[in-house]
Amino acid sequence: MTGGRLGTLIRRGKALTLISQLKNSSPRVPYGCFSSPALPPPARFGGSGSHREGFLSRFASFYGFKSMRKSLYGQSSRNMSTSIPLASSSKMDLSNSGLRLLVTKGPHAQKVVGIWLFGCAAWVFSLVVLGGVTRLTRSGLSMTNWKFVGGLPPLSEDRWLLEFEKYKLSPEYKRVNNGMTLEDFKFIYWMEYAHRMWGRGLGMVFAFPFMYFLAKGFITRQLGLRLSALFALGGAQGLIGWWMVKSGLEEPPSEYVQPRVSPYRLATHLTSAFVIYCGILWTALSVVMPEPPSGTSEWIRGAARVQKWALPVSLLVGMTAISGAFVAGNDAGHAYNTFPKMGDSWIPEDIFDMDPLIRNFFENTSTVQLNHRILATSTLASVGGLWYAARKVNMHPAVRSLIGSTLGMAAVQVTLGITTLLTYVPVSLASAHQAGALTLLTLLIILTHTLRRPSPALLRSLASFPKTKS
Repeated sequence: MTGGRLGTLIRRGKALTLISQLKNSSPRVPYGCFSSPALPPPARFGGSGSHREGFLSRFASFYGFKSMRKSLYGQSSRNMSTSIPLASSSKMDLSNSGLRLLVTKGPHAQKVVGIWLFGCAAWVFSLVVLGGVTRLTRSGLSMTNWKFVGGLPPLSEDRWLLEFEKYKLSPEYKRVNNGMTLEDFKFIYWMEYAHRMWGRGLGMVFAFPFMYFLAKGFITRQLGLRLSALFALGGAQGLIGWWMVKSGLEEPPSEYVQPRVSPYRLATHLTSAFVIYCGILWTALSVVMPEPPSGTSEWIRGAARVQKWALPVSLLVGMTAISGAFVAGNDAGHAYNTFPKMGDSWIPEDIFDMDPLIRNFFENTSTVQLNHRILATSTLASVGGLWYAARKVNMHPAVRSLIGSTLGMAAVQVTLGITTLLTYVPVSLASAHQAGALTLLTLLIILTHTLRRPSPALLRSLASFPKTKS
């Protein structure tokens, strides 16, 4: 039910340029698609241009929308377009419509760029999950050097023995994996190698289509700058990853401390990955859905109210995910494997043992786990509060379903976290818990994007739209 409505939402968002049949000899188009001479055409990245004549008709035909006389006047969950009468001819220049288009060259370009960006977002998602599995299997420190380019795996027994000898010099082998066999080393090496190569693969999947779309003139200047920034951040992510690994190759300060990567660097690495994912996903949604579903002005006002609540909830989910990185970096998941109490007490006595006090929130295993418990519980309560507050708000039915799905995912995520804790952090459940965090964040990104304020062109169209009986 929810997936169907969300699919409809995106399809209707794409079809902002649909031309309906004439009614009383007056052409109608969906909201936002009307002439506005004061607005310049969207500039292509690295050049300027305009849409070809007849673009609107081809766009409507491409997405399979039929001209429906009555449905364009009524508001329903299956029709997210609001029609407005036009005094001009049915052929319009979309460049003056005031729509927030990020892709030029018509509907085919919009579809191709959208699919590419959603594919890149899915790739980042899988990369985050693979990184979590790599950490949970303690494979991240198996490769003791880093090359910006190249880097073939060992292809002979001699090469494998050479890599194994390098690993034997690391603190992890000496203190944790002393006595490891070559076959065991091959497993953790392949895990880390796959993670690194999967990241490089993402760079190519992002860069080559990006250059092609630039050459074709598909991308506006605004989108080009945004994607360039994301690509630069992706390149920096590789450096951050190696910076993190280097911390785990250093000798621990005490013989009683296991070698592991710095929790600060691990949190930086994960936060950077989340920022890249959110940026790509938001951009993909903006390409395929230039305007939010705004069938009526009441829906817009309702969406604005809900957005005020959704934004802080999204930030809280992000904070909870970052606190989870500190749990992982300190191995705090193994500190107290009970719930709801932490051992025999609600609050451990050693939560403020470190000096200065601020260190406890990032390095004290008891405090770090307690923080994550509090933030996770607060997240579930906040999403529940968002769902309850939105019940009486007049807004699009698909948005209401999306809020319900977000609440369900928040409950699943908390359940996964508790189960992971009680079962002593198995790789399968811990990986699912990390994927659940990104899934919950995905739903909130889609929700926040759907609730964003419409463009001035759309607002003017709704203000001038005469009320008619359906």
